[in-house]
Amino acid sequence: MAQTDMAQTEMAQTGEVLLRETRGAVITLTLNRPEVLNALNAPLAAALKDAFDEIEAGVQRGDVRAVVVTGAGRGFCAGADLADPQVRGRDGAPTVDLGEYLRKYYHPLIELMRRLRAPIITAVNGSAAGAGMSLALAGDIVLAAQSATFLQAFSRIGLIPDAGSTYFLPRLAGESRARALAILADKISAEQAMQFGLVWQVVPDEELQQAAQAMAARLAAMPTRALGMIKEAMNQSLRNDLTGQLETEAGLQARAGQTADFREGVDAFLAKRAPVFKGR
Repeated sequence: MAQTDMAQTEMAQTGEVLLRETRGAVITLTLNRPEVLNALNAPLAAALKDAFDEIEAGVQRGDVRAVVVTGAGRGFCAGADLADPQVRGRDGAPTVDLGEYLRKYYHPLIELMRRLRAPIITAVNGSAAGAGMSLALAGDIVLAAQSATFLQAFSRIGLIPDAGSTYFLPRLAGESRARALAILADKISAEQAMQFGLVWQVVPDEELQQAAQAMAARLAAMPTRALGMIKEAMNQSLRNDLTGQLETEAGLQARAGQTADFREGVDAFLAKRAPVFKGR
């Protein structure tokens, strides 16, 4: 993937279920099953995973420095497609081991998103339900349209939250709210989600995509390797004690101090000019 001028836009289709747009160093992935509110089926989950594999390689080359994930049409993602014959038979019983299905399609995607060495913005338009809510929370920065809603739908159909929801919710919203959201399966508004700590910012519906692209462009102009190390430090903090996390910070800071962007940042600070980061 060659890096292009920021003014140029390339639209590519990853199968018929996922669209990919390239603007300079920003990749936008759009879930493209609007007729079912972008419900996740095996082809869409696989296309997302494949796209993030390619993005990961692009980040390593320095071609990709920020990612936006959003949905086509009226919704972000309505969760798993319950009509998918690969999941549910005519008698209503699962046609697959649901645990193995998660391990094959959802787990690799969520883990890729969390370890990606570039920031991910999830721009939530409309409904983010079930695994769709998990997908939204797997981003680093969650932007929500004013009309967006969030729903842990699992208990409504006799399942438990998956795709990382039982990991993200307690850490973002606190255990008490996480338990209530998961057990009661109440739909909450974008404003409530922001109050609970699940969303960074709520914007008018008509401004969501513009706001996401503006933030992505801002992130793409920042020191990408440092941002990747921030993600790594945050990930490790979830399992470290204080002593372990202090050592994590020291190790990552030593690496950050060897980057060209650090040298540029200090030079710009001392010269009282704006830095020009290259992501190296």
